[in-house]
Order: sequence, then structure tokens, then C-alpha cells
Amino acid sequence: MTRALLIANPAAARTDARAVTTIRDTLRGGGWAVEVRATARAGDARRFAEEARTQGFDALVCYGGDGTAMEIAAGSVGSGIPLGLVPGGTGNLLAGNLRLPRRPATAARVILGGHTAPIDLGAVERADGTHYFAVCSGTGFDARLMARTGSAEKRRWKMAAYVMRAFAALPDVTSPLHRVTVDGVAHELPAAMVLIANCGELVPPFLRLRDGIAPDDGWLDVLVLRAEGVMQSVGAFLELVRRPANGARRLWFARGRAVRVEVLEGPSQPVQLDGELWGDAPFEARLRPAALPVIIDPTTAPLRGSPRA
Repeated sequence: MTRALLIANPAAARTDARAVTTIRDTLRGGGWAVEVRATARAGDARRFAEEARTQGFDALVCYGGDGTAMEIAAGSVGSGIPLGLVPGGTGNLLAGNLRLPRRPATAARVILGGHTAPIDLGAVERADGTHYFAVCSGTGFDARLMARTGSAEKRRWKMAAYVMRAFAALPDVTSPLHRVTVDGVAHELPAAMVLIANCGELVPPFLRLRDGIAPDDGWLDVLVLRAEGVMQSVGAFLELVRRPANGARRLWFARGRAVRVEVLEGPSQPVQLDGELWGDAPFEARLRPAALPVIIDPTTAPLRGSPRA
């Protein structure tokens, strides 16, 4: 019998007791033994996952957002224990990139299928240890946006909370000089935002960074966006949406396995890892290939490798 630990984050915007019960009962109905633990503070999900390594669990299940998923990943990397995802946060970008269902019962049935595939992670060393991202990390406009969007707004408005904050912040957009070093090669660039992406879609399935990016492709993809004020910001966004084949005026792309970002002028800039704030730049992200086995639907997940039953 498969033993699963279901880790739920009650603070995630869409989490409620009925959903947790639905996931638990669906998994138990499929013959799994399920234990449920709810987080109470930051770091709990990571601790639960670390403890699960020695407690005989065969699978970890996350009901929460991307931040909770990455806490679990941080505690389970290297264990070989697969992670099943049930979207329960504001963005749920990793679940969206993997084309996982949003309904708790449907997502739980995918987990019962047990098809696992390894995905890459980005790793960032901070003062309190190693942190991971599966979708993207970055500094500049996106990180400031996440810092300014409160929990109450996210609970009430979901993704619309970020959109409203973004439009309000456009007049203040500037592009201070940054140094972006990709696999040892330094580039000095004006940047309103620097993103390091492991997944191709920033807002699944609508906003894609570039074609050909997958979370198991063995690369980190870098986007530097340059803009000043409202009109240039809108122009840069339209360039990103159109994904021009022959380059763009306000976008710079690169690809590597180690990326360091430094701010060379102006005030310090916050850093986000899958939507969670972790200090200020400078920071360095390194690829951890095939670091996290995730449970997917092999008929819909846009991965390059072949899933394993």
C-alpha cells in the first residue's frame, strides 16, 4: 500500500478544509494510506518533507501554492520521493506549466495514476540555506510587485491582485544598470526586470517566455526586460507576447546553467523565488538537473523526457 503525506497550507488563498478532505478521501479511495499535516508557519512544509524521508512515506502531496511546493521540494530533494501537486494558492504556476488539473478530486486522481517524471530546479544559496525554484526567480519589477501585494488582496482577488498592482506601478518603472553573468560571461545591461526561468510559461497557458523551454530541458533561461515608464513597459510586454523571431528592442535573452545577477546602480532590489521573497540582489541561481520527481498526467504534461510508471 502506498503511504502518502499530504501537506496543506491553510494560508494559501484557495485552500479550505473541504478541499483537503476531498484530496484525502480520493487518495484513500484509491487504496492509499494518507496522513495530513497542516502548516502553521514558514518552514513547516520543508520540515515535514525532511521528516518524511525517514518515516517510510512513498509520496508527498502538496495542497497550496508555489511557495509551499518549493518548501516541500527543499526538504525532499535527493530523497527520490515523488511530489504530487494539487493547486491551492494564488498563482499555481508550476501546476499550470505541468498542465495539472485545478479541481482537487481530479488532481488527486492524477496522483493516484503514479506517473512520475523528474524536472529540473534552480538553486539559490541565501544566508539561511539553499532555496529552490521550479518556475522562475528574479529581481526588479516582478519582485517589487510581489512585495507590495498583500495576503488579503491575494485571497480576495487571486491573480487579479497582481494585475492591479502592476498597472499602478507602471509609471515608476526604471531600468538601472545590472550585471548578468551567464556561465561565466558577464553582460552589463539596463534592466527593469531580470528573470531566470526554469519553465516556459510565466502565466500558464497564456504568457510564454520563449518557445522550446521545458522544466526538464537542462537549462535556465534568462530574460532581461528594459523599460522606462508606462509606454515603454507596455511596449516591452507586447514584444514578450508576440515573441519576435528576429530579436526584440526591449528584451534580451540568454541560456545557461549558472546565472549571477548584480545591481550596479540605484537602490537594492528584492529577489523572488517562485513568488516568495528571499532578500535582495545580488544572487546566483544554479541548475539542479532532474532534481525533483513530480507526479504528472503523461497525456498532457509538456515535458521532453518520458514519464515513468
